[in-house]
Amino acid sequence: MMEVATSKSHKMLIFNTLAFTICFAAWMLNGVLVTFLVSNEVFDWTTVEMGWLIGIPVLTGALMRFPVGILTDKFGGKWVFGILLLLSAIPMYLLSTATTLEEYALYSLGFGITGASFAVGIAFTSVWYPRKNQGTVLGIFGAGNAGAAATALLAPSILNNLTDGGANLEGWRVLPVYYAAILFITGIVFLIFTENRKTAAANKTLAKMMLPLKDIQVWKFGLWYFLVFGCFVAFSQWLIPYFVNVYYLPLVTAGLFAAAFSFPSGVIRAFGGWLSDVYGGRKVMVWVLAISVIISAMLMIPKVDIYSPGKGIIAKIPGVVTEVTENSVTVGKRVYHYSPKEKEDDVNLIDSDKMVILPVKKTWQEAVVKVGDEVKKKQLLVKGTTRIAFQANVWIFAFLAVLIGAIWGIGKAGVYKYIPEHYPDDVGMVGGVVGVLGGLGGFFTPIVFAYLLDWTGLWSSAWAFMLFLSFAGMWWLLKDSVNKEEKKVA
Repeated sequence: MMEVATSKSHKMLIFNTLAFTICFAAWMLNGVLVTFLVSNEVFDWTTVEMGWLIGIPVLTGALMRFPVGILTDKFGGKWVFGILLLLSAIPMYLLSTATTLEEYALYSLGFGITGASFAVGIAFTSVWYPRKNQGTVLGIFGAGNAGAAATALLAPSILNNLTDGGANLEGWRVLPVYYAAILFITGIVFLIFTENRKTAAANKTLAKMMLPLKDIQVWKFGLWYFLVFGCFVAFSQWLIPYFVNVYYLPLVTAGLFAAAFSFPSGVIRAFGGWLSDVYGGRKVMVWVLAISVIISAMLMIPKVDIYSPGKGIIAKIPGVVTEVTENSVTVGKRVYHYSPKEKEDDVNLIDSDKMVILPVKKTWQEAVVKVGDEVKKKQLLVKGTTRIAFQANVWIFAFLAVLIGAIWGIGKAGVYKYIPEHYPDDVGMVGGVVGVLGGLGGFFTPIVFAYLLDWTGLWSSAWAFMLFLSFAGMWWLLKDSVNKEEKKVA
């Protein structure tokens, strides 16, 4: 670390953030492209296969963060970042030639190394700034997550233009070429205009560099990051098919909503870094996880229109039915009144243009006996029906999704605030391990989403999974805090 930030420090921060933004945009490409290819029947891939293809680049990026972090500590970020950009352009270009599931998966595995750029950038940014500024500058660098928003926002429109609105579907193959060119040019610019700088770990042996892995704190950081980063990466891609299938939106519109989720989460990370500098990462993470629990619980409720048996009316005494009207049944001399079905009870509440925020309950009753029937005591005379409809309005859903994305963005900064404080000379390696676990979250969760959707038939099952993860993370963090307080008292 440097004792004082200089103009050169700010220059490196700008180049690191720019390169990371472009890498993240490339890393998230399959969320848009796979959805487009399946929606337009270019490829006949199942939901589970879609989940795997969306997750494969994330897997590569996750697994490569550890070795790339070590290389950055050893050789400096200039060469590692520049070469990574140039190498990733090759499989990205080859993606344009894919004709089978296997080829598409292989090339996706290749360009997924763009996800390892985070481990490089964290270490190469940290080394240019003093400890007191680490939370803020790493938050600014992490704002490159907004590259996901760039892809979600621009890629659908570009695909629409390249394919002439679907008339020439093979035009999709030009998009990976564009991305490959941008990666290659960025790599050249990075190598020309940046200056190399190494950490003190450059003089350590590999065995000494690996020593921090014995510390449980490293794995705690990784588990927190699995939640706040993995979920963000997963939904940056998964929300596109989500909006298409649940709300029947065109791909371009779905991309706009997904971009609205991704962009604030990336940009607010800088604010999260500042909050972590001021209040501490642990306090920030407690609030992040608590809010994540609440919003996930709200989002897990699907669009529903449920009809269920409701409150009926039974005979209190035996007798013969002498009269049945639209709102009453008479048995002997005893009259039983009921609430008949109204016209508004048949209104389509799910697809109505009227915004309905809360679930709506409708109840009505219907006679099940006729004049002349002989009934016994406690026999059903009138059956009840209860209808519960929840619109899960797209605007309210989108607002909550953007909010939880922003909260996760703050959480990402909260986790990475502590790495340079605990391991100032091993930021690349430790950041790489934490990034691996976070990236694995981004890989596994879309696949879990796909299997949950296949099993339950509910797209909102993804949010139920988020509720589980958020609650588990919050419980573990609070339990850890209680244990520490008990040790202090002892």
